[in-house]
Amino acid sequence: MQASYSNKRVPQSTLKLMHRVYKYVLPSVKQELTQLRQLAERISSEELRTQALNSIRDKKFHCQGGSVYAVANMAYLPILIPLIVALQTISDYLDNLCDRSTSLDPDDFRMLHQSMLDAATPGASLQNYYMHRDDSDDGGYLQHLVRTCQQQIAKLPAYSIVQEQVLELIGLYSDLQVYKHICTESREVKLLEWWRKHQASYPHLQWNEFAAAAGSTLAMFLLFLAASDEHLTLAEAEQMKINYFPHVCSLHILLDYLIDQEEDKQGGDLNFCNYYENESLMIERLQFIVGRAREDVKQLPASRFHSLIIEGLLALYLSDPKVREQSEVRHISKQLMKNSTLSRIFFFINSRWIRIRRL
Repeated sequence: MQASYSNKRVPQSTLKLMHRVYKYVLPSVKQELTQLRQLAERISSEELRTQALNSIRDKKFHCQGGSVYAVANMAYLPILIPLIVALQTISDYLDNLCDRSTSLDPDDFRMLHQSMLDAATPGASLQNYYMHRDDSDDGGYLQHLVRTCQQQIAKLPAYSIVQEQVLELIGLYSDLQVYKHICTESREVKLLEWWRKHQASYPHLQWNEFAAAAGSTLAMFLLFLAASDEHLTLAEAEQMKINYFPHVCSLHILLDYLIDQEEDKQGGDLNFCNYYENESLMIERLQFIVGRAREDVKQLPASRFHSLIIEGLLALYLSDPKVREQSEVRHISKQLMKNSTLSRIFFFINSRWIRIRRL
């Protein structure tokens, strides 16, 4: 596969990658989130303002991690980082709204996530995404995020090639968010009905692993990066999606759920890690998915870069302070960190350093 970022300019060593993270990603993401925080602070609705500010404060590392893809094509860094931060912020903000919502209306959740579909559709009209809920006065915050995505996407030379794949992934993401947030007695029923529609394509996965994959934005960010190559072909775009979905994406969200188990228990939120019969099976399945993800990314251009992404995911989540606060999660973390590569250990140390310094 020939792509503009499959060359020596792509960071394929831990030192070069972290150099670019410290020099470019962290300052740029901080700048983007500072501007978004200022907008969020002006939201009239107390509930919407609270959830917008909380998503920026508590989930900053999602934007930092996602923006790592931008350093694979430095010429498009000023386009990719605002795009990735805006889409990830929509995702995090809506996740907060749905998790902490007094609404259990699937139409409400579906309409909120229409914003992600519009964000990934150049020229799509902005809509009232809050039409099914009482709290609606966000001062244009959500529409601003949608417009930012559209503006940056328009600057990607091959976005028309990846758009179908991006919208497919957002469709799955939206389905998941709707079904996992409706009334408690209907959640599993709807999720299992949804899974049965896709099961034949992923027979080696359990339903919760597929659902986790649907909850990840990483394949979208990979496709944004791919769209920065004007010579990208449709076949290449389709293959890239396959190389990330489901295994890299599933690993991403299962790790996220792993460290959030106690938090989700207290909040009454559905957690996909709770659907393993026991701790041993959870470790076995996570290790299986790690192995499949590693094999998948070997087929990508600049494959070493994507291998580092996987090691970085493991390090980022397993170094989270939440791990130390949960004895079972701490034990699982130790099992997953056994026989770690040097790059994973390096990223583990750096992830802790970034949190300590609040970079």
